[in-house]
Amino acid sequence: MPDPDSNPRPIPPERPAPDDCCQSGCHPCVFDLYETALERYEADLRAWESRARATPS
Repeated sequence: MPDPDSNPRPIPPERPAPDDCCQSGCHPCVFDLYETALERYEADLRAWESRARATPS
């Protein structure tokens, strides 16, 4: 039986608070970085779910 700790579920990124943005037009903005991290998390989650379905219980 596979060790569940060897395939941990991805952890979603923490959304920045509205006041985390300085409103000065930074590039990248903290919200841009969050969107990139969220996209990576969603891809990692799809891969994790696929592996979880393929692993017999």
